[in-house]
Amino acid sequence: MSTLANQLASAEREEVARAIRLLLARPLLTEAADPTGFDLVRRRRDPLTRWFDYTCGWNLVVEPRRGYARLTKVRVNPDGSRPARRARSGRAPFDRRRYVLLCVAAAELLSMPMTTIGMLADRVVQAMAADRALAGFDPVHRPERMAFVDVLKLLESYDVLRVVDGTTETYVDSAEAKVLYRVDNTLLMRLPAAPVGASRLAVPPEEVPARFEDLLVGLVRERRYGGASADDTHAETTAITDAQRNLRLRHSVLRRLFDDPVLYRADLADEELAYVTSLTGRQILRRSVEQAGFLLEERAEGFLLVDPDAIATDVRFPDDSSTARVAALLLLAPLCATPAGLLPEQLAEAGAELLRRFPGWAKAYQSEEGPARLADDAIRILLDVGLAGRARDRVVARPAAYRYRLTETTGPAPKNDPLAVTTAGSVGEGDKQ
Repeated sequence: MSTLANQLASAEREEVARAIRLLLARPLLTEAADPTGFDLVRRRRDPLTRWFDYTCGWNLVVEPRRGYARLTKVRVNPDGSRPARRARSGRAPFDRRRYVLLCVAAAELLSMPMTTIGMLADRVVQAMAADRALAGFDPVHRPERMAFVDVLKLLESYDVLRVVDGTTETYVDSAEAKVLYRVDNTLLMRLPAAPVGASRLAVPPEEVPARFEDLLVGLVRERRYGGASADDTHAETTAITDAQRNLRLRHSVLRRLFDDPVLYRADLADEELAYVTSLTGRQILRRSVEQAGFLLEERAEGFLLVDPDAIATDVRFPDDSSTARVAALLLLAPLCATPAGLLPEQLAEAGAELLRRFPGWAKAYQSEEGPARLADDAIRILLDVGLAGRARDRVVARPAAYRYRLTETTGPAPKNDPLAVTTAGSVGEGDKQ
């Protein structure tokens, strides 16, 4: 092979690896939001499509003319650790009301290439009034308008809605606000990642609460692995071949490796652990990691991927962007010092100690219930990034938590800046989160 051919092949490998990490962090990539990134994915869409299908069993759709790339990540065990978040209010997670409004608004937008915020609100009012399972939507009330705006801002962030005239936030102050949108119906239909449509699992509304977990599992059941039919949770199970079993094992392990902050051996099923420790499994794992441009950390407790360029990092830790994230870092010290874990009362006391030590910091938590709320918010972050876990009534540090070290510096402690007197050391800076 000539030198030029070698250079071209090397350049392609580097671009594919970069595009893989870009899509892992942003599974809905639009040309409007990232022209350079989208152009990279567009040019390398064929090897990208093959890599995601073989490695994770995820479908990648690239629409050059419509300006978007959609990677449909499917998780075998869906959970609430990655909620939709509000563009306002400190990026608080969506609550049940906002999810309901999101689903109804999306359904109404499917037939509306153009709309105003008032017209869409009226359609949502009518749709929810006609469904006895839903509480009515009343835009007269400010909290309802705030929830509606959060939904529309999320759809704007996906480029499903594009503001032609006006500003969405003005609707919070007045239901008479004038905002005009252009709707990308095709992109809207690409948002759901579940391989099974919810309508194919329709059950009477009164049965949903009791069967909710089963319905979630039904939404992500995939035909390629055999077993029950993908659109019938009550179908008889069919025989699963060895090829289907190995395919499911490969995808289940590598999905978690490439999508989670850290993959612990203790969290793997016996057959998954046997697969990942087999000669074939280890070869596939290491080859896939190399092709994606990650560095693999393999230890007795599990696996962790490090992105040297931080392209795939959608959530950073340590991170001083919020009070709770700073507290999460500070609480690692007492957690790691107590292998048996801490009770809620002990965590609240640890939060109170932080507030006493830095009285000018975390003003939103300077109340009677503040220490417990601070500890709860911080622990939720540690749980989400795989640094803490729950053992009965205690919160315990998980192995990856010991990667982080707090070292005291000399000098007086400022009253409002805990990071000024502590520094975090970690060999995992730039980790894939």
